[in-house]
Amino acid sequence: MAAPQVARTLRPFGLRDQFGYLAGNFAGDFTYTLCTGFMMKFYTDVLGVSAAIVGIAMTVAQILDAVTDLGMGQICDRAPTTEQGKFRPWIRRIAGPVSLISFLMYASWIKEAAMTVKIVWLFVTYLLYSSVFYTMIIIPYGSMASAMSNDALDRTKLSNWRHVGGTLAVTVINFIVPLMVYVDATNPDGSVIKDEAGKVLQSFDGTRMMLCGLVFSILSFVLWMACYFMTTERVKIPSKNEKLNIGAFVNDLLHNRGLIAIVLLIIVQECSNSAFHRMSGYMFDNYFRQGAMQSVTSPVETIITLAIAACIVKIVAKVGKKEITVTGCLISAAVFALAFVLHTTSVYVWLVIYGGVTVGLALFNPVTFALVTDIVDDEEVRTGNRMDGTIYSVYSFGRKFGSALSSGITGVMLDVIGYTEAMRYDPTITNGIYNISCIVPVIGFSLMALIVGILYPLNKKRVDSNVAILKQRHGEE
Repeated sequence: MAAPQVARTLRPFGLRDQFGYLAGNFAGDFTYTLCTGFMMKFYTDVLGVSAAIVGIAMTVAQILDAVTDLGMGQICDRAPTTEQGKFRPWIRRIAGPVSLISFLMYASWIKEAAMTVKIVWLFVTYLLYSSVFYTMIIIPYGSMASAMSNDALDRTKLSNWRHVGGTLAVTVINFIVPLMVYVDATNPDGSVIKDEAGKVLQSFDGTRMMLCGLVFSILSFVLWMACYFMTTERVKIPSKNEKLNIGAFVNDLLHNRGLIAIVLLIIVQECSNSAFHRMSGYMFDNYFRQGAMQSVTSPVETIITLAIAACIVKIVAKVGKKEITVTGCLISAAVFALAFVLHTTSVYVWLVIYGGVTVGLALFNPVTFALVTDIVDDEEVRTGNRMDGTIYSVYSFGRKFGSALSSGITGVMLDVIGYTEAMRYDPTITNGIYNISCIVPVIGFSLMALIVGILYPLNKKRVDSNVAILKQRHGEE
């Protein structure tokens, strides 16, 4: 297979590319974070659908993703490189459909419909969002990093800026949405509902959630377009014309420790991270009974993440991606373990805990995407075969499967502890919510540290060696 060539007439890699790549993840996470953070709450509290059914819907979607992600990765690898690039054109094509279907997931107008209608609507809209349109845009977007530059440090910068974009999306959504969707709970006569201590309870407003879905879907479309126009593909990656040999591909996967490790890592990471964020709505609303306080997590997360993002590239250059990932995982696991032991009833102590967890997340999240490009390079060094889209599709499937598994675990656990709309403030239920929010991440982040520390083979020395080999190989060709 011919090696990818770098076009020298294009403008140099710079801040415009980094901000454009940031905009892409900002766009994707506007809809993705809204979904992972509030969709289950919307369907359980507004439409009255069982948490277990919502979890099943998400899990089914990710099983389907095993096909659609790999299929999209193959489509990307086979696509010709045009003047706009190999991956960028897909962003322009799919930005509209993925934004539209994201809005349709929050259909408060079916509140009075039969339960069968609500469940069908849930399955259809979520499957179209997660397994079709989101796949069709996020696979090319993630694969594009390899085509924007062949320099390992540039790719680390893209990974860092991608994480910043995702953090900004989480910040905006977690700050604005709770303030918008939580309103004082009222009786039919208009009087407010209070708990036994006299505190006014809050309820989740479905119409407001739908409006949030509309606004963020529009903003997502605008940001996807910014990503398209601000980025440039410089590395000309040849199209793969041969058919995918499933047997050979699976055999290669089973012998690729780096890819196995990154798939396991991202599945466990999504179960840990998404469970933490997904349960935030239940923690602040049901456990602390201060749903609007969830908005405070946004500035906390943003300040910490941006502070670490400002120096993470230099840290990685000295320490290595593998090494900093293990450190971050252990920090997050330790903070969650402390939170479980404390079992605090103070929302302010919980915010401090949230900040400590974010320190760990901010150390490894910015480099996670760069690990994928290192695996792409390692695959080419080992086999001579370059599969940017296919490898990223496997990674993306792991990410979405982990997110769905998280929602499935969360939904089942909420069902096990007896969570229903009528029982959502019962002390036994709320204590169960607290335990779920701590135990799942403790186990998850500990496993992540073991996976990266033991299984993942690409330490700093090997990554630097691969970069040198490929530069020499491409230079000779």
